[in-house]
Amino acid sequence: MNKRWIIKEQGNQEAIDRLKQELGVDNYIAGLLVQRGMDTYDKARRFFRPALSDLHDPFLMKDMDKAIERLECALENNEKILVYGDYDVDGTTSVALIVSFLREYHRNISFYIPDRYEEGYGISQKGIDFAYSNEFTLIIALDCGIKAIDKVNYANKKQIDFIICDHHLPGDELPAAHAILDPKRPGDNYPFKELSGCGVGFKLVQAFAKHKNIPFHELEQYLDLVVVSIASDIVPIVGENRILAYYGLKRVNQTPRPGLEAILEYSNIKRRIDQQQGDEQAFNKELTISDLVFVIGPRINAAGRMKDAKQSVELLTCDDKHFAHRLGEEINKNNNDRKELDSSITGQANKLISEGERYDNRKSIVIYNENWHKGIIGIVASRLIEKFYKPTIVLTLSNNNLITGSARSIKNFDIYNAISSCSDLLDSFGGHKYAAGLSMKPENLDAFIERFEQYASENISDYEMVPEIEIDSELPLEAITSKFFRILKQFAPFGPGNMAPLFMTRSIMDNGYSKVVGKNHLKLKVVHPDNSYLKFPAIAFQQGHQYSNMNQKPFDICYHIEENTWNGNTTLQLNIKDIKFSDNS
Repeated sequence: MNKRWIIKEQGNQEAIDRLKQELGVDNYIAGLLVQRGMDTYDKARRFFRPALSDLHDPFLMKDMDKAIERLECALENNEKILVYGDYDVDGTTSVALIVSFLREYHRNISFYIPDRYEEGYGISQKGIDFAYSNEFTLIIALDCGIKAIDKVNYANKKQIDFIICDHHLPGDELPAAHAILDPKRPGDNYPFKELSGCGVGFKLVQAFAKHKNIPFHELEQYLDLVVVSIASDIVPIVGENRILAYYGLKRVNQTPRPGLEAILEYSNIKRRIDQQQGDEQAFNKELTISDLVFVIGPRINAAGRMKDAKQSVELLTCDDKHFAHRLGEEINKNNNDRKELDSSITGQANKLISEGERYDNRKSIVIYNENWHKGIIGIVASRLIEKFYKPTIVLTLSNNNLITGSARSIKNFDIYNAISSCSDLLDSFGGHKYAAGLSMKPENLDAFIERFEQYASENISDYEMVPEIEIDSELPLEAITSKFFRILKQFAPFGPGNMAPLFMTRSIMDNGYSKVVGKNHLKLKVVHPDNSYLKFPAIAFQQGHQYSNMNQKPFDICYHIEENTWNGNTTLQLNIKDIKFSDNS
């Protein structure tokens, strides 16, 4: 698929020159910092040296005092507390964090995760009925609840109080909860708005610790859960999230909790354990945000997709390594089953689209099969976006005889608004700009497909149908030195708001020894015609089709710089994201 290359603006040159002088870095590093808003020495220092002391006072969040007062009352009166969270990674890590922390001070505590298929997202009446029948008088809701107006009213009638810890945008009306912790709620002056659900839960814990004079270092054991939520929920890794992610990654790499350690045992990440007594275990490969997104997150999610998300909470809260190992094995099996279904359904969907002529001239894809697994269709929609780059909705038949589906979008197309324009055909829908869910009666399907396509065709230009690659900076090969990469590594952790820098180098060549390896990957060494002694090994995943074009023709590349370890040797490598020859630029 052809892609558009967009080079970002380089920022204020005066600020770049000043940072070069003050930090002793080159123009490219200083430019990257200014692009990211680090345009003064002090901002750059905080960026390179995140400090837990820079976390905001949790009592700046609206209703935090009410939440702590209600929680303390529940503990003093030995009330039964139910910790309620969503079935995804953010929800299950949130629940694991609060349960693990409160069990240190209170034994009368349990948790509840709604069933993805029977109850759906958010607070359910079944969950409240469970709390009532088991005499819980306080529910702490995590990663959900900000729009649960009717459900909270139902709980209030049963004399059950709610503390809501959410990070989603509220509606016009707020639930009548005892306390609502959500930095996005109107009138909340909390300085950082982009916490994950687990991040909001951590602020509750931080506030309780401050109120009880519990040393902050006792909370650091929970940062591994926070960083997994930050990574998996795709929240911006800036500001407070960057601090939490930085220290959370340290925790995951040095002393992961038994549940995360069990997940890693069943991953393909190789590890070694130091034999000297007292040494902490270490990883051959330092885990990154990307590893949490693609290795740990899917396994935690798989329990809720394939079986029961309670299993993930049990894994993340257990202290017994043998029990964690057994749970990790079950969750890994769930993930393998999920991958098989994912591959099968994606293959079926690709075939339907490729063989269906009507999709060729459309600007959207809406595809339906009544037998597809509901827990997988969101993943399939994302895969179809990667291949076809069109707003995509994948639908299946649910247990209540409604067609239900997951929607994913392309850049600059608000799929929530598109679905909302068809609301008269739907039973329910929800989501945000780039991802949404919906359900409808079967008889409305054909009308919905046509209405959705009409909206897409009127709101997406041909230009926007071409995927875009944003490049941070042009970079000559000679600028890539060990010192340059050493400083570049300190830009991590990478993620939304602070993506790994993407560079472009023009008019380079293959040294004549390129080859296709693995499943259609291109392995090569790149050189500049003016300096053939400076060679950089490179890998271009899924670009083996470019091999026949290599014949000593100059080309441009955009790429990340990374380390590659093989047989104990570590070298710099270019991870090429796209290649343009003079005849296809």
